[in-house]
Amino acid sequence: MAQTLATYLSCVRSTLQAAICLENFASQQVERHNKPEVETRQSKELLLNPVIVSRNKVERVLIEPSVNSVRISIGIKKADDLETILCKNFMRFLCQRAENFVVLRRKPRPGFDISFLITNFHTESMFKHKLVDFIVQFMEEVDKEISEMKLAVNARARICAQEYLTQFT
Repeated sequence: MAQTLATYLSCVRSTLQAAICLENFASQQVERHNKPEVETRQSKELLLNPVIVSRNKVERVLIEPSVNSVRISIGIKKADDLETILCKNFMRFLCQRAENFVVLRRKPRPGFDISFLITNFHTESMFKHKLVDFIVQFMEEVDKEISEMKLAVNARARICAQEYLTQFT
């Protein structure tokens, strides 16, 4: 792993560990309701300052904490058009299966590729450090998967071009 990626992921890890200090907090408007404040945005005093951890202009993480939930939006590296297409299709594939990932949101925040929502119920039923490890490992693996898919597409395109050009010789 490159040194810059290691420091970037380490910064994301420490920021997530600090942000996931959630507690059960009922709605102030509706009795017996407990909805993620970061999604509803009904009470401004319950929202904390959002943090952006950025490696470059495109590759960044937005962490929006509140008293009972944290929304994590991730922008993934896209160096060229092929990576953009692969990333878009891969993220759409994952978002269609959001019910299989407990913390994955179906629709990412505008300007980002994928979003996660962690509520106080998730931290009560799962280990906090395992949630953080999942997010960081997800970021590592998505980058690797897109790179591998790009290599596979390029190799297949090379073989197709060679086969096509053999017809003319």
